[in-house]
Amino acid sequence: MNENEMGMAATGIPDVTVIIGAYEAMPYLIPCLESVEAQTLGADRIEIVAVNDGSTDGTGEYLDEFAARSKVATRVVHQENSGGPSKPRNVGLDMARGRYVFFLDADDYLGEEALERMVAMADRNGTDVVLGKIEGIGRGAPKSMFGRTLERTDVFSSNIKMTLSAEKLFRRELLEKHKMRFDQQLYTGEDARFTLEAYVRSAGVSVVADYVCLYIVRRDDGKHITQSGSYAMRFDSAKALMDLIAELFPPGEKRDELMIRPFVITLLPQFDHRWLKAKAETREDKLDLARPLMEKYWTPGVARRLKVPERLRMYYVTERRADLLADHLTFLQAKQVPEVIRKSPAAQPYLAYPHFRDKKAGVPDEMFAVTVSEMVGGVRVTAPKAPIRPTPSFARRVVRKLRRMARGMARS
Repeated sequence: MNENEMGMAATGIPDVTVIIGAYEAMPYLIPCLESVEAQTLGADRIEIVAVNDGSTDGTGEYLDEFAARSKVATRVVHQENSGGPSKPRNVGLDMARGRYVFFLDADDYLGEEALERMVAMADRNGTDVVLGKIEGIGRGAPKSMFGRTLERTDVFSSNIKMTLSAEKLFRRELLEKHKMRFDQQLYTGEDARFTLEAYVRSAGVSVVADYVCLYIVRRDDGKHITQSGSYAMRFDSAKALMDLIAELFPPGEKRDELMIRPFVITLLPQFDHRWLKAKAETREDKLDLARPLMEKYWTPGVARRLKVPERLRMYYVTERRADLLADHLTFLQAKQVPEVIRKSPAAQPYLAYPHFRDKKAGVPDEMFAVTVSEMVGGVRVTAPKAPIRPTPSFARRVVRKLRRMARGMARS
């Protein structure tokens, strides 16, 4: 028996509280709960706090039945529907007793060794947040941050900022120290704000990349909050995350680096091919909703961190050039490939998307400049690594010319 298991036996404090907010969750709830029972960490080291958020499909009844028979200590709360996941999670967090908490959505499920591996990782490294590898069932899943297992990292040394769902292991002491709770005014994107703050305030983050810890499931009934809700909610969530980043970091490199996340993940999808098909009033409304965010947070530092097609879309939104945005999206939708323009193999490359060097459109060349590596027609295009340095012979010629000019000026 290791030190943590001995502490559990002596104090009765579980290692992990699994918090499950459930609304109209049947039948997805069944494998979700079964996956917690099957954890190799052991039923005596886990507790479940399940919050039935006003379900009418038998979710509440199944939770009560499960609590009565399960070896995992389970407490169930029944409440009126709150309209989003924030309040159920906050209720669960207020009731949690574990050293760690894991927020598990009722339609997802855990790999059998997930909690054991994540707790061991956090205990071994003293880290406050652990990301477990994710696999999608009928849907996509984030991948870029799971290239390899990381014992200790942070939000600037890895790509963890690109996964901000709440389904991670958090040290409860960190959350209580900073009085962290989910924003109940947000009905989507509430987890992004919470998770990013935890990353930044943590004593370190770990990544388990060699084992699938979490399976995220696409619901066939469309009742998952990320599959529903108005587009205005997406702008609200982008603003909340941008405002948090601005609170945590002054203007500069770190702020710009984190701002990539809300721009790319939340705002860009509002101005994709679907924008072309939307009604005129919807297109205008989206531009209006984006305006204050672009005015406040769109900077040259953010722009140069984006790929050219992403940067152009955001630039056109900033300038309210709906005509140029439409041309750009039409080009992308047709899967056309822009020509790569550069004076020499080592020179700055530009991608000739529509209106490149079009005087009438007046779009600055830097909006078309490749500043991060990107694939163009199956070929990787990269920015110059450093300014080209003059050769010694060229430098000597320049110096000799300057000296001649100086002597001539002295004689005159």
